Amino acid sequence: MHKYSRLLWHRFSNRAILSSLKANHLLVVNFGTHPPPTRSRKHVGRDIHDALRVLLLIPGKAFNGKAEGPSHSRLINDCMHDILGVQSENHGMHNGKAQFVSASSNPTLPDIIDLRDISACYSMNKFKKENKFMLLAEMRRRGISADVSIFASAISFCAVKQSIRGGGQLHALLVKVGYDLAVLSGTSLISLYARCYQLENAYQVFQNMPVRNVVSWTALISGYAQDNQVEPCLQVFQLMRQSACRPNDITFATIFSVCTNHALLGLGRSVHGLELRMGFDLCVHILNALISMYAKCGSIDEAQFIFQSIACKDLVSWNSMIFGYSQYGLAEHCLKLLKEMEKEHIVPDVISFLGILSSCRHACLVEEGRRCFKAMLKLGIEPELDHYSCMVDLLGRAGLLDEACDLIHTMSMTPNAVIWGSLLSACRMYGNIPIGIHAAEHRLKLEPSCAATHVQLANLYASIDCWSDVARVRKMMKERGLKTNTGCSWIEIGSKVYTFTAENRSKSQVNNVLSVLDCLQSHMEYKYDVMIDVS
Repeated sequence: MHKYSRLLWHRFSNRAILSSLKANHLLVVNFGTHPPPTRSRKHVGRDIHDALRVLLLIPGKAFNGKAEGPSHSRLINDCMHDILGVQSENHGMHNGKAQFVSASSNPTLPDIIDLRDISACYSMNKFKKENKFMLLAEMRRRGISADVSIFASAISFCAVKQSIRGGGQLHALLVKVGYDLAVLSGTSLISLYARCYQLENAYQVFQNMPVRNVVSWTALISGYAQDNQVEPCLQVFQLMRQSACRPNDITFATIFSVCTNHALLGLGRSVHGLELRMGFDLCVHILNALISMYAKCGSIDEAQFIFQSIACKDLVSWNSMIFGYSQYGLAEHCLKLLKEMEKEHIVPDVISFLGILSSCRHACLVEEGRRCFKAMLKLGIEPELDHYSCMVDLLGRAGLLDEACDLIHTMSMTPNAVIWGSLLSACRMYGNIPIGIHAAEHRLKLEPSCAATHVQLANLYASIDCWSDVARVRKMMKERGLKTNTGCSWIEIGSKVYTFTAENRSKSQVNNVLSVLDCLQSHMEYKYDVMIDVS
């Protein structure tokens, strides 16, 4: 081609490109769903003319058998990026089906922009990792349709943030576009309402789903377990067993946690047998849940058996067994496990040391507790409030009140009311008035309406016969209207749980228990008298 003919062809082609871009720009401004760009048309037009002037200096080359070279494609895409706020991948136009609403709203208008996926949107990448809800809102503003996976991801984001308002808006949008009954979006909605403690809405969504998978069932079961609704949780689990869905490892772990929190040992054993028959006996996280369940439900031997049967124990396994021994006051066993962890080259964490310090506190092992606390510092583990609370309680029970008070004042964080309460209880036990008053004042600053603190302070004064101070504290409680919570205890006999409250004689079981205790006391006194007479 002659160079003048080539120049004319370039000018004609570039004018056509420019006129097409201007027409598309006017189309988006007039009919688009998003506001026009902030840059003025005059400025945009000048930039395009500058780009065309540079393009005239570039000789045309054949590209894949076509007369138009990649330079024109680069110009078109950069202009689209500048005018419409859209960029296409690899600076090339793709044949996707998604397009702006402004083009599809008028059948006489041609397709303007082809997009393959959401990564093609210029201003949407910043929302992709930060806020899925804002990403979906931006897509809706630009008129780009979203599939069910994007909706589910946005609902999951609202569930993590516990944003019921945004999740409710997404639910309404799901109903509008017809995705509300899909398995993926329905499961996300169940998790959303469960995390926001709206179990009725979660169950309603679950009921309306025509098809449910194991994740849907488990999401509803976990929601009831999180809200401590035991009966609905177990009923849904029973319905799941009657359906075609099989429980998975997460389902079993959730049921075991319910049995742990509510001391349902019989049910836990039954579910354990079901888990063995279904072949989940090699899942370490399920075995860890079983260790906690048996330990907290009063069967430490079964917990120990499961712990020893685990071939590859993780840190959670060791911590679960440590806390199991700690609850039974078996401090020596906890210290033995710590030594075994060192032999296995397993580094304990904050939870491990918390269980060990708690066991040393109950067993009053001062030297062992000090050694563990120093070992934790040596490993570079920063003690938390619970660790300090265990150490203060340990030193206080041993009568080392000055050391406990010094430890509180050298803490790297502000002590809470529990720590001051532990010191106050120890002062009442050993009759240390100055430190006890100091602890009570600090605790009352943190919890001025705590009736237990006033009672402990009054008992502290009563232990040294300071009855005027006792009357002053009691009067202060009466003026503030403070009352202590009623003590409560319970016992399980057979399959029934009996609850007893202090100073409550309304139940017949309480009177029967007191009658038996009176008979036992009389019998002991009678035998004692007989023994004295015989001697």
